[in-house]
Amino acid sequence: MHKNRVDILGTEFDNFTEKQFHKYLDYDLDTKANKFIVTANPEIVLSARKDSKFLKIINNADYVIPDGIGIIKGAKSLGTPLHERITGFDTLKYLIEAADRKQLKVYLLGAKPEVIKATADKIEKDYPQVDLVGYHDGYFKDDAPIVDEIAEKKPNIILVALGYSKQEYFIEKYRQKADAIWIGVGGSFDVFSGTKKRAPKVFQKLSLEWFYRLITEPTRFGRMLAIPKYMKLIKQEKNRK
Repeated sequence: MHKNRVDILGTEFDNFTEKQFHKYLDYDLDTKANKFIVTANPEIVLSARKDSKFLKIINNADYVIPDGIGIIKGAKSLGTPLHERITGFDTLKYLIEAADRKQLKVYLLGAKPEVIKATADKIEKDYPQVDLVGYHDGYFKDDAPIVDEIAEKKPNIILVALGYSKQEYFIEKYRQKADAIWIGVGGSFDVFSGTKKRAPKVFQKLSLEWFYRLITEPTRFGRMLAIPKYMKLIKQEKNRK
């Protein structure tokens, strides 16, 4: 899988279409493969530049998908274009739909207690063929009971919403406990459960989801500063080439 990767400021992205990616995921689920997906945006790329251990975890993952228009723009600017943006949220949805189709076991970890409960309720209501074997919010001191539950229940898909880089460290540490697709999904449970609204279609089409989030959640302003910082580094990298 790794041969086809595109390097963006040190983080190596897989270069395939969403359709191809979904095919790989279906095959992985059918063969009970152990896979680790990282959904990386400019913030994660910047964070990995400062933390070599985090970077190593990302680049050793089975799939690294370009979650963010900044990644697509950066790749194009560096002369190594990626096929298309593949969001963590759409991947989460695809995995839950696949679990429903194939009657698979799913485990949810992370987010606030009310958000994880709303996510579990939505899965049980809208995806009745999914076997939801367990869920736990992100407020835990001790990993052991959660890891033991995962090892015992043997889910096929494990969705981890602990925020980066905590979720990636968690998956790297425990992925051998279950042959599953493990994915860090950040704040996706908020949107999936309806606790927070996803940007309207028009914002999605124009790749302005970040802008919608900024106007609806002004507290994200500090985090948004990662984008100009990232684009500046891309420009420097381009000039070096």
